[in-house]
Amino acid sequence: MKLLYFAWVRERVGKSEEEIDPPAGVATVGELIAWLARRGEEYAYAFENPKVIRAAIDRSHVRAEAKIAGAGEIAFFPPMTGG
Repeated sequence: MKLLYFAWVRERVGKSEEEIDPPAGVATVGELIAWLARRGEEYAYAFENPKVIRAAIDRSHVRAEAKIAGAGEIAFFPPMTGG
């Protein structure tokens, strides 16, 4: 699946996108964030506070408990403000 990173998440990870194949035990967005945080120092920094990370699966906003099976694209970004 394709992961997209935006704003400071992108800056901390050091890339805007990547293709990944998470392990079978990773079934939700929250589990994916936890798995990513263990992939290296830059990921640990980007996902150090998972409660502030927002996610979208195939361009639809989702919560941490959303299942990732069948997702083509998952995007991670910080909270957005209006204006």
